[in-house]
Amino acid sequence: MARVLVAGGGPAGLAAAVTAARRGSETFLIERYGFLGGMATAGLVNPFMGWHAAGKPLVAGIFQEMLALMAAARGYGCEREPAAFDPEVFKLVADQLCQQSKVQVLFHTLVTHAEVEGPTIKHVHTESKSGGEEWTAEVYVDCTGDADLAFLAGVPCDEGREGDGLTQPMTLNFRMAGVDIDRMPPRDEINRLFDRAKAEGRVTCPRENVLWFHTLNPGVVHFNTTRVTGLSATSAADLTAAEFEARQQAHELARFLVSDVPGFERAYLQQSGAQIGVRESRRIRGHYALTGEDVLEGRKFPDGIARSNYPIDIHSPTGAGTVIRSVPEGDYYEIPYRCLLPRGIDNLLIAGRCISSTHEAQASLRIMPTCFAMGEAAGLAAAMAADRGVPPVEVAPEELRQVLREQGQIV
Repeated sequence: MARVLVAGGGPAGLAAAVTAARRGSETFLIERYGFLGGMATAGLVNPFMGWHAAGKPLVAGIFQEMLALMAAARGYGCEREPAAFDPEVFKLVADQLCQQSKVQVLFHTLVTHAEVEGPTIKHVHTESKSGGEEWTAEVYVDCTGDADLAFLAGVPCDEGREGDGLTQPMTLNFRMAGVDIDRMPPRDEINRLFDRAKAEGRVTCPRENVLWFHTLNPGVVHFNTTRVTGLSATSAADLTAAEFEARQQAHELARFLVSDVPGFERAYLQQSGAQIGVRESRRIRGHYALTGEDVLEGRKFPDGIARSNYPIDIHSPTGAGTVIRSVPEGDYYEIPYRCLLPRGIDNLLIAGRCISSTHEAQASLRIMPTCFAMGEAAGLAAAMAADRGVPPVEVAPEELRQVLREQGQIV
């Protein structure tokens, strides 16, 4: 029996597991891939989106530790893209953090069922190469991104925007190598060429422009441009269709870049994500739902456990267009601890993009630095609750915030 079991090894799950283990709780981390990182590695999402306000960081703790370790391994930051990172270095550093913190990691394992009695998860079932296994913990932390464990335990969830339930589109990130970066045209010119190729029917991607970033590798450019709409990341059939469509879009875009854009004449599609990138899927219903107004007004909460000033960034669920609505300049909002506490299950915490929020608020809080901060808070709360034999709802927010500060987090 574990004290804490974390499902999902993305940024939130990594931070949750390391934090709980460092508090002395026996901690297991269940991950479906053969590496940690989630969207940062399997999804090839890059770079880290902003985590500063008025020139000061809003996230530190485990996230800052990761950045320092990756930088020391020459896997973080470059002149052209200061927040870019090497996903292979991310994997290695994540392994090292877990091993040094005595997190018991199990790769290639998927949570498939939760046995619930009243308001309590009694057991979690997984499937792997070893077959079916049963796990028992005092406190569980769902960091799957899709609220898989919460959903299996019967926690009420929402998906998509109000009215039609459509979610933000999925994107298969990919990289082009062999690029003469010094000859690349300005972004406006690349977009003009993109529009021409779309008008001629050579590109079917519905996105309105080409979104690209520099990488740490010479001659390699990262693209976050494919767009798949109208499909759900919680349906295996939809995910399969999305992978087919996104891969076709990526190869169409690669052909367009080579044929139309200066600097790409000798380039080639080097890599795509191990899975399509998911911006939005399920969101749990918790003790409080963060709203778009909370984000845009920079609201602070007595139980705030994470800070962010990333804008509400909604990629159109139906086609072209991206809506950006910013937090006041130099300000930030807080995420309350209550958003991590699901309705109906007492020994479960949630961290990552699937916390309790509206569609609009989720479009801001979903970024990786914020997920690290939420995960650290969830892992600490889980360890504190397990130590005292109480449900996470009885962990005092004031004490949680104080210990987070002592650990170097910014709250």
